Formats: sequence, structure tokens, C-alpha cells
Amino acid sequence: MKRLIVNADDFGLSAGVNAGIVQAHRHGIVTSASLMVRQPAAEEAAALARRLPRLGVGLHIDLWESVFRDGEWVRRYSWADDEPAAVERELQAQLARFRELMGRAPDHLDTHQHVHRREPVATVVARAARALGLPLRGDGTARYVGGFYGQDDVGGPYPEGIGVARLLELLDALEPGLTEFGCHPGRIGDDDTLGGTVYRSERNVERRTLCDPRVLARVAQGDILLVTYGDARR
Repeated sequence: MKRLIVNADDFGLSAGVNAGIVQAHRHGIVTSASLMVRQPAAEEAAALARRLPRLGVGLHIDLWESVFRDGEWVRRYSWADDEPAAVERELQAQLARFRELMGRAPDHLDTHQHVHRREPVATVVARAARALGLPLRGDGTARYVGGFYGQDDVGGPYPEGIGVARLLELLDALEPGLTEFGCHPGRIGDDDTLGGTVYRSERNVERRTLCDPRVLARVAQGDILLVTYGDARR
């Protein structure tokens, strides 16, 4: 059986992101979300999640966000610097805030902009995941597929990356075993600042794609089982 976790990142970033994730869970193929506990709509996201028993929720560790400007990556905001001790303190603070909001531990860990793929974050986050017995994105628990994304490597538009044809292609290419698809759905209006993030209109496209009848029909063929990290552990 091909088991698939469809995980929506950035839960808690804004009310519009929360609304899009909930819609893509209720009416689409999203099974899981990663909560940003430092962001303005985190409390709302946690309240929504408590009413959605089939939605898995993990911690989207939010240390900083970088944007590509004038030929280089620069940090738009930061909750911690590059020192391992600072990363550890912020990680533990966010884990505590997650438990406070959700009343339980996360069912998986990942990081905003995948910063745990590089040091010094890699060692700190991997150690925490082992200590908690939690899956960490990219640790081998599940194959991670990040090919459903609407921007290129420097933040330029890539609309073909989030269309129905692209998602169907990824579904058809699934291998047996456990796989995680990353996604970023939202229901974003003109008044939603998203905290200044540059990934905006793409979220509406992702939401529509994740709920598209053609995508639902493909999953319903029977060779793909939609699951959460909690399901996979059980």
C-alpha cells in the first residue's frame, strides 16, 4: 500500500492560512498540518485543530525566514541566532508553547524553510526529535516530496508547480511505503498581510488544487491511503 501524509505547513501564520488548511482538510486531501506557535493566528489554529480529530498536528519550528533580495538570501525576521544554544532554547520554548496550545505533544517535527537540513540547526533538532521519539521531516520515517510548490529556488513564480496536473503527476509517481507531501494552502484575501511573507497568491491556488475533484478521484482509486504521522506510528 502507498500511504500518504499530505502536510500543510504554516498553520497559525494568519486567519486566511488557517481557513485554507481547514478547507483543504475537510474537502481535500490534507491530512496533517504543522503549527507555527510564534505566529499571530496560532491560538486560532489550535482551537480549530481541536475540533478536527482526524487532522494530525506537528510543530513547524520557526527560527527565521529568509527572502532573496539583490542576489542574496537575507533574513526577514529571526527568533534565534545561529548559535546552537540559542537554537536549543528557542526550540524548547516552541515545544512548550505547542503543548500549552494543543494540550499534548506534536505528532511530528519539521522546520520553516527546512532550516534543519543545515547546521547548526540540524544537530539540535535531530537530537530533540530522538529524545521525544518523534518523526522529523527527512529522517527516513517517510519519504519527503516537496515538488508541490509555486515558486522557484529564488522566490520567482512557478505556477505549473501547484496545478492539478503537477499534483496528479506526483500522486501517480508515489512508491509503496510512507510518503509525505508538503503543501501551503490558504484562503488569502487582499487584507491578509501574512506577516509580510512572499508566498501569497500561490496559497489560494494550492487550496483549490488540493480540493479538486480530479485529485480526489485519483486518491479514491484505492492504491493510496491517506494517513497522518500518528496513524503511521500506530
